[in-house]
Amino acid sequence: MRAHASVLHLDLDAFFASVEQRDKPSLRGKPVVVGGVGGRGVVATASYEARRYGVRSAMSTREARSRCPHAAFLTGRFGAYREASRQVMAALREVSPLVEPLSLDEAFVDLAAADLPDLEVDTVTGVADRLRHRVAEATDGLTSSVGLASSKFLAKVASDLDKPDGLVVVPPGTETELLRPMAVTVIPGVGPATAERLRRAGVTTVADLERVPLEELVSLLGKAHGGSLHLLARARDDRPVVPEREAKSVSVEATYDSDLSDVRVMEAVLTRQAADVARRLRESGASGRTVSIKVRLHDFTTVSRSSTLSSPTDDPGVVARLARALLAELAAGPDVGVQLRGGVRLLGVGVSGLADWVQEDLFSSLEEPEDDEAEDLPEPPRARQGSAFAPGVDVEHVEHGRGWVWGAGRGVVTVRFETRESPAGPVRSFSLEDPDLRLWTPEVPEDDDPLA
Repeated sequence: MRAHASVLHLDLDAFFASVEQRDKPSLRGKPVVVGGVGGRGVVATASYEARRYGVRSAMSTREARSRCPHAAFLTGRFGAYREASRQVMAALREVSPLVEPLSLDEAFVDLAAADLPDLEVDTVTGVADRLRHRVAEATDGLTSSVGLASSKFLAKVASDLDKPDGLVVVPPGTETELLRPMAVTVIPGVGPATAERLRRAGVTTVADLERVPLEELVSLLGKAHGGSLHLLARARDDRPVVPEREAKSVSVEATYDSDLSDVRVMEAVLTRQAADVARRLRESGASGRTVSIKVRLHDFTTVSRSSTLSSPTDDPGVVARLARALLAELAAGPDVGVQLRGGVRLLGVGVSGLADWVQEDLFSSLEEPEDDEAEDLPEPPRARQGSAFAPGVDVEHVEHGRGWVWGAGRGVVTVRFETRESPAGPVRSFSLEDPDLRLWTPEVPEDDDPLA
Protein backbone atom coordinates (compact mmCIF):
# COMPACT_ATOMS: atom_id res chain seq x y z
CA MET A 1 0.00 0.00 0.00
CA ARG A 2 1.15 3.53 -0.75
CA ALA A 3 1.96 6.00 1.98
CA HIS A 4 0.37 8.87 -0.02
CA ALA A 5 -2.94 9.52 -1.77
CA SER A 6 -1.24 9.47 -5.14
CA VAL A 7 -3.67 7.41 -7.25
CA LEU A 8 -6.27 9.54 -9.02
CA HIS A 9 -9.43 8.22 -10.64
CA LEU A 10 -11.30 10.56 -12.99
CA ASP A 11 -14.82 9.73 -14.20
CA LEU A 12 -16.69 11.98 -16.63
CA ASP A 13 -20.23 12.64 -15.44
CA ALA A 14 -23.06 11.02 -17.46
CA PHE A 15 -20.61 11.11 -20.34
CA PHE A 16 -22.66 10.23 -23.43
CA ALA A 17 -25.63 12.32 -22.32
CA SER A 18 -23.41 15.24 -21.29
CA VAL A 19 -21.78 15.31 -24.74
CA GLU A 20 -25.24 15.42 -26.31
CA GLN A 21 -26.33 18.27 -24.05
CA ARG A 22 -23.13 20.16 -24.78
CA ASP A 23 -23.57 19.83 -28.54
CA LYS A 24 -27.35 20.42 -28.58
CA PRO A 25 -28.20 23.73 -26.87
CA SER A 26 -31.95 23.02 -26.76
CA LEU A 27 -31.31 19.96 -24.54
CA ARG A 28 -29.22 21.67 -21.88
CA GLY A 29 -30.83 21.20 -18.50
CA LYS A 30 -33.40 18.77 -19.98
CA PRO A 31 -33.71 14.99 -19.55
CA VAL A 32 -31.65 13.12 -22.17
CA VAL A 33 -31.42 9.36 -22.66
CA VAL A 34 -28.79 7.83 -24.96
CA GLY A 35 -29.03 4.29 -26.26
CA GLY A 36 -31.37 2.16 -28.34
CA VAL A 37 -34.34 4.28 -29.37
CA GLY A 38 -36.65 1.44 -30.42
CA GLY A 39 -39.11 -0.40 -28.22
CA ARG A 40 -36.56 -3.16 -27.54
CA GLY A 41 -33.60 -0.84 -27.07
CA VAL A 42 -31.50 -0.45 -23.93
CA VAL A 43 -30.39 2.73 -22.14
CA ALA A 44 -26.63 3.34 -22.33
CA THR A 45 -26.55 6.61 -20.33
CA ALA A 46 -29.13 8.95 -18.82
CA SER A 47 -28.52 12.58 -17.93
CA TYR A 48 -28.90 13.58 -14.31
CA GLU A 49 -32.19 15.26 -15.19
CA ALA A 50 -33.51 11.91 -16.46
CA ARG A 51 -32.09 10.02 -13.49
CA ARG A 52 -34.35 12.02 -11.18
CA TYR A 53 -37.23 10.08 -12.75
CA GLY A 54 -35.56 6.73 -12.13
CA VAL A 55 -34.06 6.25 -15.59
CA ARG A 56 -30.76 4.39 -15.40
CA SER A 57 -28.23 2.57 -17.55
CA ALA A 58 -29.13 -0.96 -18.69
CA MET A 59 -32.87 -0.23 -18.32
CA SER A 60 -35.04 -1.06 -21.33
CA THR A 61 -35.90 1.96 -23.45
CA ARG A 62 -39.57 1.04 -23.10
CA GLU A 63 -39.40 1.39 -19.32
CA ALA A 64 -37.34 4.57 -19.59
CA ARG A 65 -40.02 6.12 -21.82
CA SER A 66 -42.70 5.21 -19.31
CA ARG A 67 -40.75 6.81 -16.47
CA CYS A 68 -39.67 9.94 -18.32
CA PRO A 69 -41.79 10.33 -21.48
CA HIS A 70 -40.68 13.92 -22.00
CA ALA A 71 -36.97 13.03 -22.29
CA ALA A 72 -35.08 13.27 -25.56
CA PHE A 73 -34.21 9.71 -26.61
CA LEU A 74 -31.10 9.73 -28.81
CA THR A 75 -28.94 7.14 -30.50
CA GLY A 76 -25.20 7.25 -29.78
CA ARG A 77 -22.66 9.38 -31.67
CA PHE A 78 -19.46 7.52 -30.92
CA GLY A 79 -17.34 9.79 -33.09
CA ALA A 80 -18.20 12.70 -30.80
CA TYR A 81 -17.56 10.61 -27.68
CA ARG A 82 -14.18 9.40 -28.94
CA GLU A 83 -13.11 12.96 -29.74
CA ALA A 84 -14.09 14.18 -26.26
CA SER A 85 -12.29 11.21 -24.72
CA ARG A 86 -9.16 11.97 -26.73
CA GLN A 87 -9.13 15.49 -25.32
CA VAL A 88 -9.56 14.21 -21.76
CA MET A 89 -6.81 11.61 -21.99
CA ALA A 90 -4.46 14.21 -23.47
CA ALA A 91 -5.18 16.50 -20.51
CA LEU A 92 -4.45 13.66 -18.07
CA ARG A 93 -1.14 12.86 -19.76
CA GLU A 94 -0.10 16.48 -19.31
CA VAL A 95 -0.07 15.71 -15.57
CA SER A 96 1.54 12.26 -15.50
CA PRO A 97 3.00 9.78 -17.99
CA LEU A 98 1.20 6.96 -16.18
CA VAL A 99 -2.43 7.15 -17.33
CA GLU A 100 -4.53 3.98 -17.46
CA PRO A 101 -7.72 4.47 -19.51
CA LEU A 102 -10.49 2.14 -18.40
CA SER A 103 -12.95 3.29 -21.05
CA LEU A 104 -13.80 6.38 -23.05
CA ASP A 105 -14.92 8.27 -19.96
CA GLU A 106 -12.64 7.25 -17.11
CA ALA A 107 -9.02 6.61 -16.25
CA PHE A 108 -6.54 6.18 -13.43
CA VAL A 109 -3.59 8.59 -13.12
CA ASP A 110 -0.47 7.87 -11.05
CA LEU A 111 0.58 11.15 -9.45
CA ALA A 112 3.68 9.50 -8.00
CA ALA A 113 5.06 9.61 -11.54
CA ALA A 114 4.19 13.30 -11.95
CA ASP A 115 6.66 16.11 -11.52
CA LEU A 116 5.38 17.27 -8.12
CA PRO A 117 7.33 18.83 -5.22
CA ASP A 118 5.72 16.36 -2.79
CA LEU A 119 2.73 14.02 -2.46
CA GLU A 120 1.13 15.55 0.61
CA VAL A 121 -2.65 15.81 0.67
CA ASP A 122 -2.74 19.56 -0.01
CA THR A 123 -0.47 19.19 -3.05
CA VAL A 124 -2.32 16.33 -4.73
CA THR A 125 -5.69 17.94 -3.95
CA GLY A 126 -4.59 21.08 -5.75
CA VAL A 127 -3.41 19.04 -8.73
CA ALA A 128 -6.72 17.17 -8.89
CA ASP A 129 -8.75 20.37 -8.70
CA ARG A 130 -6.74 21.99 -11.49
CA LEU A 131 -7.08 18.84 -13.57
CA ARG A 132 -10.88 18.92 -13.30
CA HIS A 133 -10.89 22.49 -14.56
CA ARG A 134 -8.44 21.60 -17.35
CA VAL A 135 -10.72 18.76 -18.50
CA ALA A 136 -13.73 21.09 -18.54
CA GLU A 137 -11.75 23.63 -20.54
CA ALA A 138 -10.47 21.05 -23.05
CA THR A 139 -13.95 19.59 -23.65
CA ASP A 140 -15.97 22.82 -23.71
CA GLY A 141 -17.61 22.26 -20.36
CA LEU A 142 -17.85 18.54 -19.59
CA THR A 143 -17.67 17.92 -15.85
CA SER A 144 -15.88 15.10 -14.10
CA SER A 145 -15.74 13.55 -10.65
CA VAL A 146 -12.36 12.74 -9.16
CA GLY A 147 -11.21 10.49 -6.35
CA LEU A 148 -7.73 10.51 -4.77
CA ALA A 149 -6.49 7.71 -2.55
CA SER A 150 -3.61 5.38 -1.79
CA SER A 151 -4.92 2.64 -4.14
CA LYS A 152 -6.95 2.17 -7.31
CA PHE A 153 -9.81 0.61 -5.37
CA LEU A 154 -10.16 3.50 -2.95
CA ALA A 155 -9.68 6.13 -5.67
CA LYS A 156 -12.56 4.58 -7.62
CA VAL A 157 -14.75 4.48 -4.52
CA ALA A 158 -13.90 8.11 -3.74
CA SER A 159 -14.80 9.34 -7.25
CA ASP A 160 -18.33 7.98 -6.77
CA LEU A 161 -18.96 9.77 -3.49
CA ASP A 162 -19.63 13.32 -4.69
CA LYS A 163 -21.15 13.13 -8.17
CA PRO A 164 -21.47 15.10 -10.33
CA ASP A 165 -18.51 17.49 -10.55
CA GLY A 166 -17.00 16.44 -7.23
CA LEU A 167 -13.58 15.87 -5.70
CA VAL A 168 -13.00 13.51 -2.77
CA VAL A 169 -9.62 12.78 -1.19
CA VAL A 170 -9.10 9.79 1.12
CA PRO A 171 -6.16 10.65 3.41
CA PRO A 172 -3.81 7.71 4.05
CA GLY A 173 -4.78 5.88 7.22
CA THR A 174 -8.53 6.59 6.88
CA GLU A 175 -9.35 3.98 4.24
CA THR A 176 -10.97 1.34 6.44
CA GLU A 177 -12.89 3.99 8.37
CA LEU A 178 -14.40 5.16 5.07
CA LEU A 179 -15.23 1.67 3.84
CA ARG A 180 -16.73 0.02 6.91
CA PRO A 181 -20.23 1.62 6.80
CA MET A 182 -20.58 1.05 3.05
CA ALA A 183 -22.61 -1.71 1.42
CA VAL A 184 -20.50 -4.72 0.51
CA THR A 185 -21.37 -4.14 -3.16
CA VAL A 186 -18.87 -1.28 -3.21
CA ILE A 187 -16.13 -3.91 -3.49
CA PRO A 188 -15.14 -4.99 -7.03
CA GLY A 189 -16.42 -8.47 -7.83
CA VAL A 190 -19.44 -8.31 -5.53
CA GLY A 191 -22.23 -8.53 -8.07
CA PRO A 192 -25.87 -9.44 -7.38
CA ALA A 193 -25.16 -13.18 -7.01
CA THR A 194 -22.22 -12.72 -4.63
CA ALA A 195 -24.09 -10.05 -2.66
CA GLU A 196 -27.02 -12.43 -2.15
CA ARG A 197 -24.70 -15.25 -1.03
CA LEU A 198 -23.04 -12.89 1.45
CA ARG A 199 -26.41 -11.59 2.64
CA ARG A 200 -27.50 -15.12 3.49
CA ALA A 201 -24.33 -15.38 5.55
CA GLY A 202 -25.23 -12.18 7.42
CA VAL A 203 -22.82 -9.91 5.53
CA THR A 204 -24.28 -6.68 4.13
CA THR A 205 -21.61 -4.05 4.89
CA VAL A 206 -17.85 -3.91 4.49
CA ALA A 207 -17.55 -3.95 8.27
CA ASP A 208 -19.46 -7.26 8.32
CA LEU A 209 -17.15 -8.65 5.65
CA GLU A 210 -14.06 -7.53 7.52
CA ARG A 211 -15.10 -9.70 10.48
CA VAL A 212 -15.41 -12.87 8.39
CA PRO A 213 -12.31 -15.10 8.66
CA LEU A 214 -10.42 -15.83 5.45
CA GLU A 215 -11.13 -19.56 5.71
CA GLU A 216 -14.88 -18.93 5.84
CA LEU A 217 -14.78 -16.62 2.82
CA VAL A 218 -12.79 -19.15 0.82
CA SER A 219 -15.29 -21.84 1.75
CA LEU A 220 -18.17 -19.58 0.75
CA LEU A 221 -16.80 -18.02 -2.45
CA GLY A 222 -13.74 -19.99 -3.51
CA LYS A 223 -10.04 -19.38 -3.02
CA ALA A 224 -9.47 -16.58 -5.55
CA HIS A 225 -12.70 -14.66 -4.99
CA GLY A 226 -12.76 -15.11 -1.23
CA GLY A 227 -9.10 -14.15 -0.91
CA SER A 228 -9.61 -11.01 -2.99
CA LEU A 229 -12.58 -9.84 -0.93
CA HIS A 230 -10.69 -10.54 2.29
CA LEU A 231 -7.96 -8.11 1.20
CA LEU A 232 -10.22 -5.42 -0.25
CA ALA A 233 -12.44 -5.37 2.85
CA ARG A 234 -9.28 -4.25 4.66
CA ALA A 235 -8.50 -1.65 1.96
CA ARG A 236 -5.50 -3.67 0.76
CA ASP A 237 -4.90 -3.12 -2.94
CA ASP A 238 -1.43 -2.83 -4.45
CA ARG A 239 -2.32 -2.90 -8.15
CA PRO A 240 -0.18 -0.47 -10.15
CA VAL A 241 -1.44 2.07 -12.67
CA VAL A 242 -0.67 0.43 -16.01
CA PRO A 243 -0.64 2.80 -19.03
CA GLU A 244 -0.87 -0.01 -21.60
CA ARG A 245 -3.89 -2.21 -21.00
CA GLU A 246 -4.16 -5.48 -22.88
CA ALA A 247 -7.32 -5.67 -24.98
CA LYS A 248 -9.40 -8.46 -23.45
CA SER A 249 -12.81 -9.99 -23.91
CA VAL A 250 -14.88 -12.93 -22.74
CA SER A 251 -17.12 -14.71 -25.22
CA VAL A 252 -19.15 -17.86 -25.74
CA GLU A 253 -20.34 -19.16 -29.12
CA ALA A 254 -21.73 -22.38 -30.56
CA THR A 255 -22.31 -23.87 -34.02
CA TYR A 256 -25.47 -25.91 -34.58
CA ASP A 257 -25.96 -29.04 -36.69
CA SER A 258 -29.42 -27.82 -37.70
CA ASP A 259 -29.94 -24.16 -38.52
CA LEU A 260 -31.95 -22.12 -36.03
CA SER A 261 -34.88 -20.27 -37.57
CA ASP A 262 -37.10 -19.40 -34.61
CA VAL A 263 -36.12 -16.04 -33.13
CA ARG A 264 -37.50 -17.09 -29.74
CA VAL A 265 -35.11 -20.06 -29.70
CA MET A 266 -32.23 -17.73 -30.64
CA GLU A 267 -33.16 -15.44 -27.75
CA ALA A 268 -33.11 -18.40 -25.36
CA VAL A 269 -29.68 -19.45 -26.66
CA LEU A 270 -28.30 -15.92 -26.22
CA THR A 271 -29.71 -15.78 -22.69
CA ARG A 272 -27.90 -18.99 -21.73
CA GLN A 273 -24.69 -17.81 -23.36
CA ALA A 274 -24.93 -14.47 -21.55
CA ALA A 275 -25.17 -16.33 -18.24
CA ASP A 276 -22.00 -18.28 -19.11
CA VAL A 277 -20.14 -15.10 -20.06
CA ALA A 278 -21.24 -13.33 -16.87
CA ARG A 279 -20.15 -16.32 -14.78
CA ARG A 280 -16.68 -16.28 -16.36
CA LEU A 281 -16.44 -12.52 -15.78
CA ARG A 282 -17.29 -12.91 -12.09
CA GLU A 283 -14.86 -15.80 -11.66
CA SER A 284 -12.05 -13.64 -13.02
CA GLY A 285 -13.10 -10.60 -10.99
CA ALA A 286 -13.73 -8.60 -14.15
CA SER A 287 -16.61 -6.77 -15.79
CA GLY A 288 -17.21 -5.24 -19.21
CA ARG A 289 -18.91 -2.33 -20.91
CA THR A 290 -19.45 -3.57 -24.46
CA VAL A 291 -21.79 -6.47 -25.21
CA SER A 292 -21.67 -7.97 -28.69
CA ILE A 293 -23.36 -10.78 -30.57
CA LYS A 294 -22.02 -12.82 -33.48
CA VAL A 295 -24.38 -14.45 -35.97
CA ARG A 296 -23.37 -16.76 -38.82
CA LEU A 297 -26.20 -17.16 -41.32
CA HIS A 298 -27.17 -20.22 -43.35
CA ASP A 299 -25.09 -18.98 -46.30
CA PHE A 300 -22.01 -18.62 -44.01
CA THR A 301 -22.27 -14.82 -43.96
CA THR A 302 -21.18 -13.58 -40.52
CA VAL A 303 -22.63 -10.42 -39.00
CA SER A 304 -22.15 -8.82 -35.60
CA ARG A 305 -23.62 -6.04 -33.51
CA SER A 306 -22.47 -4.41 -30.28
CA SER A 307 -23.77 -2.01 -27.65
CA THR A 308 -21.77 -0.11 -25.04
CA LEU A 309 -22.92 0.77 -21.54
CA SER A 310 -21.73 3.80 -19.62
CA SER A 311 -20.19 1.58 -16.92
CA PRO A 312 -19.07 -2.05 -16.77
CA THR A 313 -21.23 -4.93 -15.60
CA ASP A 314 -21.00 -8.63 -14.84
CA ASP A 315 -24.74 -9.06 -14.41
CA PRO A 316 -26.13 -11.92 -16.55
CA GLY A 317 -29.52 -10.22 -16.87
CA VAL A 318 -27.99 -7.05 -18.29
CA VAL A 319 -25.76 -8.96 -20.72
CA ALA A 320 -28.71 -11.08 -21.86
CA ARG A 321 -30.98 -8.07 -22.29
CA LEU A 322 -28.44 -6.27 -24.45
CA ALA A 323 -27.77 -9.42 -26.50
CA ARG A 324 -31.47 -9.93 -27.18
CA ALA A 325 -31.88 -6.27 -28.11
CA LEU A 326 -29.03 -6.58 -30.61
CA LEU A 327 -30.65 -9.68 -32.10
CA ALA A 328 -33.93 -7.77 -32.43
CA GLU A 329 -32.05 -4.99 -34.22
CA LEU A 330 -30.70 -7.52 -36.70
CA ALA A 331 -34.10 -9.15 -37.15
CA ALA A 332 -35.70 -5.79 -37.93
CA GLY A 333 -33.18 -4.99 -40.67
CA PRO A 334 -34.44 -5.09 -44.26
CA ASP A 335 -31.69 -7.48 -45.47
CA VAL A 336 -30.28 -9.44 -42.54
CA GLY A 337 -33.73 -9.92 -41.03
CA VAL A 338 -34.89 -11.99 -43.99
CA GLN A 339 -31.71 -14.06 -43.95
CA LEU A 340 -31.96 -14.51 -40.19
CA ARG A 341 -35.32 -16.20 -40.57
CA GLY A 342 -33.77 -18.37 -43.28
CA GLY A 343 -31.53 -20.03 -40.71
CA VAL A 344 -28.63 -19.37 -38.34
CA ARG A 345 -25.64 -21.72 -38.06
CA LEU A 346 -23.76 -20.02 -35.23
CA LEU A 347 -24.65 -17.73 -32.33
CA GLY A 348 -22.31 -16.10 -29.85
CA VAL A 349 -22.23 -13.51 -27.07
CA GLY A 350 -19.15 -11.56 -25.98
CA VAL A 351 -18.26 -8.86 -23.48
CA SER A 352 -15.29 -6.56 -24.01
CA GLY A 353 -14.00 -3.26 -22.66
CA LEU A 354 -13.08 -5.14 -19.52
CA ALA A 355 -12.34 -3.54 -16.17
CA ASP A 356 -11.49 -5.05 -12.80
CA TRP A 357 -14.46 -3.56 -10.99
CA VAL A 358 -18.23 -3.21 -11.32
CA GLN A 359 -20.22 -0.05 -10.70
CA GLU A 360 -23.06 -1.68 -8.81
CA ASP A 361 -25.05 1.50 -8.35
CA LEU A 362 -26.10 1.12 -11.99
CA PHE A 363 -28.69 -1.33 -10.73
CA SER A 364 -29.90 0.44 -7.63
CA SER A 365 -33.16 2.36 -7.39
CA LEU A 366 -32.96 6.10 -7.80
CA GLU A 367 -34.88 8.52 -5.66
CA GLU A 368 -38.04 10.07 -7.01
CA PRO A 369 -37.73 13.75 -7.96
CA GLU A 370 -38.74 16.33 -5.42
CA ASP A 371 -40.26 18.47 -8.17
CA ASP A 372 -42.35 16.76 -10.86
CA GLU A 373 -42.94 20.01 -12.69
CA ALA A 374 -39.86 19.84 -14.90
CA GLU A 375 -40.25 21.62 -18.23
CA ASP A 376 -41.50 19.10 -20.80
CA LEU A 377 -39.97 18.39 -24.16
CA PRO A 378 -42.36 17.26 -26.90
CA GLU A 379 -42.27 13.57 -27.84
CA PRO A 380 -40.19 13.27 -31.04
CA PRO A 381 -41.31 11.15 -33.96
CA ARG A 382 -40.04 7.57 -33.64
CA ALA A 383 -37.14 6.57 -35.86
CA ARG A 384 -37.90 4.23 -38.74
CA GLN A 385 -36.16 0.89 -38.28
CA GLY A 386 -32.97 0.78 -40.31
CA SER A 387 -33.04 4.50 -41.10
CA ALA A 388 -29.68 6.28 -41.18
CA PHE A 389 -31.47 9.36 -39.83
CA ALA A 390 -31.75 8.09 -36.26
CA PRO A 391 -32.61 10.57 -33.47
CA GLY A 392 -29.54 12.53 -32.39
CA VAL A 393 -27.28 12.02 -35.41
CA ASP A 394 -25.64 15.03 -37.04
CA VAL A 395 -26.93 16.25 -40.39
CA GLU A 396 -26.32 19.12 -42.77
CA HIS A 397 -28.77 20.87 -45.11
CA VAL A 398 -27.67 22.87 -48.13
CA GLU A 399 -29.84 25.85 -47.17
CA HIS A 400 -30.19 25.63 -43.38
CA GLY A 401 -26.71 24.39 -42.41
CA ARG A 402 -25.88 21.94 -39.64
CA GLY A 403 -28.28 20.39 -37.17
CA TRP A 404 -29.35 17.07 -35.66
CA VAL A 405 -32.19 14.64 -36.21
CA TRP A 406 -35.06 15.07 -33.78
CA GLY A 407 -36.96 12.14 -35.26
CA ALA A 408 -37.74 10.28 -38.46
CA GLY A 409 -40.59 8.17 -39.73
CA ARG A 410 -43.14 7.71 -42.53
CA GLY A 411 -40.82 9.27 -45.06
CA VAL A 412 -40.18 12.45 -43.04
CA VAL A 413 -37.04 13.62 -41.19
CA THR A 414 -37.41 16.29 -38.49
CA VAL A 415 -34.27 18.33 -37.82
CA ARG A 416 -33.38 20.91 -35.20
CA PHE A 417 -30.82 23.31 -36.65
CA GLU A 418 -28.29 24.19 -33.97
CA THR A 419 -24.69 23.44 -33.04
CA ARG A 420 -22.58 23.59 -29.89
CA GLU A 421 -21.68 27.22 -30.62
CA SER A 422 -25.20 28.42 -31.53
CA PRO A 423 -28.29 29.21 -29.47
CA ALA A 424 -31.20 26.77 -29.48
CA GLY A 425 -32.29 26.54 -33.09
CA PRO A 426 -35.46 26.12 -35.16
CA VAL A 427 -37.06 22.82 -36.16
CA ARG A 428 -37.79 21.89 -39.80
CA SER A 429 -39.13 18.76 -41.47
CA PHE A 430 -38.01 17.32 -44.80
CA SER A 431 -38.71 14.40 -47.06
CA LEU A 432 -36.51 11.41 -46.34
CA GLU A 433 -35.44 11.60 -49.98
CA ASP A 434 -34.55 15.31 -49.92
CA PRO A 435 -31.23 15.56 -51.83
CA ASP A 436 -30.26 18.69 -49.88
CA LEU A 437 -30.20 16.81 -46.55
CA ARG A 438 -27.29 14.52 -45.70
CA LEU A 439 -25.51 13.04 -42.72
CA TRP A 440 -22.61 15.09 -41.35
CA THR A 441 -19.51 13.47 -39.82
CA PRO A 442 -16.50 15.44 -38.57
CA GLU A 443 -13.10 14.30 -39.76
CA VAL A 444 -11.25 12.62 -36.89
CA PRO A 445 -7.79 11.04 -37.26
CA GLU A 446 -7.88 7.24 -37.07
CA ASP A 447 -5.36 7.13 -34.22
CA ASP A 448 -7.51 9.24 -31.91
CA ASP A 449 -8.98 6.20 -30.12
CA PRO A 450 -7.67 6.53 -26.52
CA LEU A 451 -7.99 2.78 -26.00
CA ALA A 452 -6.11 1.79 -29.16
